[in-house]
Amino acid sequence: MFPFLSKKATTAKLGIDISSTSVKMLELSRSGNRYKVEAYSVEPLPPNAVVEKNITDVEAVGEVVRKVVTRSKTGLKNVAVAVAGSSVITKTIEMDSSMSEDEMDSQIKVEADQYIPYPLDEVALDFEVQGAVDGAPERVEVLLAACRNENVELRVDVLDVAGLTAKVVDVEAYAMERAFSLVADQIEGGEDQTVAIVDIGSTMTTLSVLHDGRTIYTREQLFGGRQLTEEIQRRYGLSFEEAGLAKKQGGLPDDYETEVLEPFKEAVVQQVTRSLQFFFSSSQYNDVDHILLAGGTASIPGLAELVQDKVGTSASIANPFVDMAISSKVNASVLSNDAPSLMIACGLALRSFD
Repeated sequence: MFPFLSKKATTAKLGIDISSTSVKMLELSRSGNRYKVEAYSVEPLPPNAVVEKNITDVEAVGEVVRKVVTRSKTGLKNVAVAVAGSSVITKTIEMDSSMSEDEMDSQIKVEADQYIPYPLDEVALDFEVQGAVDGAPERVEVLLAACRNENVELRVDVLDVAGLTAKVVDVEAYAMERAFSLVADQIEGGEDQTVAIVDIGSTMTTLSVLHDGRTIYTREQLFGGRQLTEEIQRRYGLSFEEAGLAKKQGGLPDDYETEVLEPFKEAVVQQVTRSLQFFFSSSQYNDVDHILLAGGTASIPGLAELVQDKVGTSASIANPFVDMAISSKVNASVLSNDAPSLMIACGLALRSFD
């Protein structure tokens, strides 16, 4: 079984998030209750090295991971990485609370074909005891997570190319949940409510809904910041790279705000609304208490205010580093700017303290 979930592991690990367009790396330390960002780096990936979260060029991605680690000046070699939620099957089952972990492991392997539509030798499988079943203290809820071996092995191979060791392969949704625990205090009502995290990446938007700090729903949709880059490229006759740079650094013609940026922000609001409607239609919920925007696109000025205004639910931008100390080798303002896109890397780096 590969350690997907929160198996005990006390060695320090780098959190490395491999997305469709970049590799993000974060190293955290902890003193008492306070975390510190020790090292961090982001490097772009070559086009199509990762397509919709599937690694297609192990060597190219491995070289970018190597570059990220070198640039960050970290000394760590052990890593926590994640697979996309869409590649993972999760199921909650009930088991006898008197069973040891080894007994649960054996029983799950025997019964796995009931829950997983692949042969057992083709999947990485893990489980975590969630707690007692309501009204039945002799039973416990157990969360199963299963993923095709190839999805895990590709990430392990990428780290091998970079001279690193995969100690934990997590699931993006659980990494996001772990990072949310750092952001919850910034939201009125804290963890004890229903929060929608909308992670808007380059090509994919992932909605994770958390209730009392636990993930109850996750869904991915094809939509992301790349659409804004492509519109800048098309309208102003720039290369894709130039458009991406201009999007971040500014210097575009006067009509950019009204003709390109505002329509894109409206499209984001529509995407958030549609994602929430999918959630409401497939659950007993008909509203959420707060919307948290994450991913690179969340950094667009005024986006949270627009979402709050149009959806009618309080909204904010995710920043897990608000209460952290920052090492002198980390550029604090660049880190702050990248913060919304570092939630998964942060959740992975937190695996050092399980």
